[in-house]
Amino acid sequence: MRRTDTTLLEQMQISDVDIASRKELLGLTDECFKLLGNQRFLIEEKVDDVVDEFYVRQTEIDEISLLIGDADTLTRLRNAQKKYVIDLFAGTYDSEYVNNRLRIGMVHKRIGVEPKLYLSAVRSLKQLVTEVLRENIAQENVLTDTLLALDNLFYFDTTLVFDTYISSLVGEIETAKRKTEAYAESLEQKVAERTKQLEELAKQDPITGLYNQRAMRDVLKREIAMLKRHDNALSLIYFDVDNFKDVNDRQGHIKGDEVLKHLSQIMLSSLREVDVPCRYGGDEFCIILPDCDTQNAYRICERIIGKFTNMYKDLSLSVGIVEANKDSGADIDNLIKEADKKMYEAKKYEGSKICV
Repeated sequence: MRRTDTTLLEQMQISDVDIASRKELLGLTDECFKLLGNQRFLIEEKVDDVVDEFYVRQTEIDEISLLIGDADTLTRLRNAQKKYVIDLFAGTYDSEYVNNRLRIGMVHKRIGVEPKLYLSAVRSLKQLVTEVLRENIAQENVLTDTLLALDNLFYFDTTLVFDTYISSLVGEIETAKRKTEAYAESLEQKVAERTKQLEELAKQDPITGLYNQRAMRDVLKREIAMLKRHDNALSLIYFDVDNFKDVNDRQGHIKGDEVLKHLSQIMLSSLREVDVPCRYGGDEFCIILPDCDTQNAYRICERIIGKFTNMYKDLSLSVGIVEANKDSGADIDNLIKEADKKMYEAKKYEGSKICV
């Protein structure tokens, strides 16, 4: 349930039992309430004078004058203060009375009235009301008991107001805590995302965007481990661009990088989603083909060669293919070494060649 759907009493969990307990602790009895109620008509008659003098004193304090701000606000405050003073002598101090006192405290907190200023105002108001009672109650014992009852009621009101101050401060702390936790969580998420991005960048070749040699070895290690648990095949393609050094020497490294980028795009467009193309270094590339024998790997290489030589008619690829299976006992270094060896066999022939 939203806070705006509940009363201050409900928000602060103040029950009728709690109200009765507070009255008992402060010595507020039915006799006290009767004494205060008996002076209601007197106070209603004198309330304008009390409130007028009260704000004369309050506006002499610079801090309070700044909080009030203007004449219209002062007029509204006067009317509210009249009701406050009359309610002191209503004779009935039930949950509605308590809720109104809590609201007063909440308003004072929201507009920035510090506790010291509130207590100063209460002291001033109490003095003014006390003067009215002293001037108009002739019986000494009735006056004494009425002033004591009023004193206790002011304590009662003040505890309620300060409860709202405390509740508001606790609410602000909890809100700040939630915001801090949410910020920390979002920051943690951003750090995790950035860390993941950096980890991915560390695995990528900056020119082609393919996995680099370190990432390739990690993938190959994982695929070989899976190969040993399942009865399937794994093919590794190793190839380079023939005479690639001449491209860099004659046309520059920018042109050489362009060839490598296009070659990586050709690979990606020719492979399955599970296949992993990698730049091993320089103009050398590897492709890891899970669950793929040499026959299917050969066809993939033909597609790559066809697209590449169609784009670069004066260039060719030398390709080596090796296959590993459950019983071959393959490891990473041996598999790469054998594929590299096949690639150099292909270089013995002119033009693009695949050796298996």
